[in-house]
Amino acid sequence: MANGEKPLRGKRIGIFGKGGSGKSTITILLSKELSKRGYNVCILDADSTNVGLSQVLGYDLPPEPLIDYFGGMVFSGGLVTCPVDDPTPLADAAINFEELPHQYYQQDDEGITLLTAGKLTNLGPGAGCDGPIAKIARDLKINSKGNQPVLLIDFKAGFEDSARGAITSLDWVIVVVDPTIAAVDLAINMKKMVKDIQADVMPATEHLDTPELVFWANQVFIESTISGVVTVLNKIPTEEIEIFLREKLNQAGIDPIGVIHEDHKISSAWLQGLPIEETPAKEDIRTVVDKIEQMEKDLLPTK
Repeated sequence: MANGEKPLRGKRIGIFGKGGSGKSTITILLSKELSKRGYNVCILDADSTNVGLSQVLGYDLPPEPLIDYFGGMVFSGGLVTCPVDDPTPLADAAINFEELPHQYYQQDDEGITLLTAGKLTNLGPGAGCDGPIAKIARDLKINSKGNQPVLLIDFKAGFEDSARGAITSLDWVIVVVDPTIAAVDLAINMKKMVKDIQADVMPATEHLDTPELVFWANQVFIESTISGVVTVLNKIPTEEIEIFLREKLNQAGIDPIGVIHEDHKISSAWLQGLPIEETPAKEDIRTVVDKIEQMEKDLLPTK
């Protein structure tokens, strides 16, 4: 690796977790730490129901949703379809910031860029499911004339987008585990799903009507180059709870790569819609980034 090269440059990293696990907090902390290390960072808010990410990043209003940029939801007569019913790639999904109209992104003084896939609350009654949001998260590619960005994708809570195949285009999956058994189960299920994708297990296609749709459903899985899934413990209040969670995860062969300890300043920031300022969690996240960078380096062929 050339001197000064960033191992995560151009990588797509998805952040998953159950509702309330703190995946958006982890997304923000990761973005700020990566930015400090010289990365160009882009966040895609792909959570169709949760709001507040833009405020905690320091913006009064979020950018206009990409669902509008790409032509609207199919359920409202638009162009963006659900990847379960129509797995074909999203047209013109590779975008350049230099050409993207400014209303579709926000950029702060640290150079962190925010994009929003879309929110169901803005689409009115009868908008249908949020599958088209998952297709944007699956297919969006960011091109830049300069430093190719790390794309952090903050997915909706739960496992649904994973089952839609949205993780097939990721390089890394991060599962955020808070002190609940539901979060532990999600991490175990995500590990199994990633393992299946890496083993070329194909998706269900019985519901698809044409050979072309079956082809594309399989193709997105065949083309997946996902490197792996890692787990981060979050909102950990005591050493005893950390030990308990580690034991539960270790039983499934999962060794968390980092621990973010509970901090009331973070909860307060989300409550008030204010930026996350100084917090010990910023120190905790350094270990997470260190380990992901090292894991990416370890994948490089030795000379």
